[in-house]
Amino acid sequence: MSTDAQIKTEKLFIDSLFNQSIKKGNISKGELLEVKRLTGDASARRYYRIRQKEKTYVVCLQPPSASGEKDDFLRLQEVYFKNEVRVPEVYDFVLEKGYLLQEDLGDTTLLNHLAGLSDPRNELESYEKSLGELVKIQSISREKYLNEGFTKRFFDLEKLMWEVDFTNEHLIKGFLASDLGKKEKLLKEAFKKICQKLTEGKMVVTHRDFHSRNLMVKNNDHIVIDFQDTRIGLPQYDLVSLLEDSYYKISSKNKASLKDSYFNNFVKAQRLQDSKEEFDYLYDLMTIQRVFKALGSFAFIYQQRNDIRYLKYIGYSFERLREVLFRHKEFYDLRVVLSEVYYEN
Repeated sequence: MSTDAQIKTEKLFIDSLFNQSIKKGNISKGELLEVKRLTGDASARRYYRIRQKEKTYVVCLQPPSASGEKDDFLRLQEVYFKNEVRVPEVYDFVLEKGYLLQEDLGDTTLLNHLAGLSDPRNELESYEKSLGELVKIQSISREKYLNEGFTKRFFDLEKLMWEVDFTNEHLIKGFLASDLGKKEKLLKEAFKKICQKLTEGKMVVTHRDFHSRNLMVKNNDHIVIDFQDTRIGLPQYDLVSLLEDSYYKISSKNKASLKDSYFNNFVKAQRLQDSKEEFDYLYDLMTIQRVFKALGSFAFIYQQRNDIRYLKYIGYSFERLREVLFRHKEFYDLRVVLSEVYYEN
């Protein structure tokens, strides 16, 4: 089916289900004036904006659920909402048909919002709001949700090393078309030491992908989206995702201020880590792991989906990775191996 034909079919499908949502009383009555396809994210989900005269909504179409049971997105939306995290409101869903009707958050991501700021103080204020939502997520009590899937998923050594192997496969072997040969063992051993260290501290609930494209700004609220992969990990995992974002470079002064505030008011206050030195060291290790994984994701999206939108972030992300590696002599060999394969291709 062509793209145009698929969109036409999906619009008719949405029209029918939307009218059922009205009949169920989940949303107000009103003529459906427009159904417009929205640009999707890097996933297979498709999004449409529905416009009535007085209000708009967003429909997400996703793979149908044969069981009809709530998926991770819906279950975690309830968890986040109950813990006062600002997430999109869900009005209706028919999981057997892959239909999810939710609040229209508009088109302004945090990234878009930051692009329009003219003062570093506004940048700091905006990030402080985002960190406020992050702290709410990381403060969720795991003990209250032991039967939920997200409390059984961890950033353990196996998961972190899977991400390392993912980038080796899709960035180095795929996108760069390079064979490390015997040096591949060095790369894996170095990352294994890094990842092992990242599994040894006290852990919290982590969003998994907390960056400027997964936060929406609406009516001065910072709204968290794409949280269905929530799992348990070090607090630095999400912090690095936000402050070492591949899409936006925050000012050095603001980054330092936010790290200090986050450590003093959350990490230290919750006795998650003992010292600022330990916090900063784990932050750097997490930056190495997270940025390396992001590089693999950008390469994968291009190779598998022929989507060129993320290629422009590869160079910036690699230089960020190399900058952190330079700060630690213990990673000299890893930095050299990565630099050789990157700059020679």
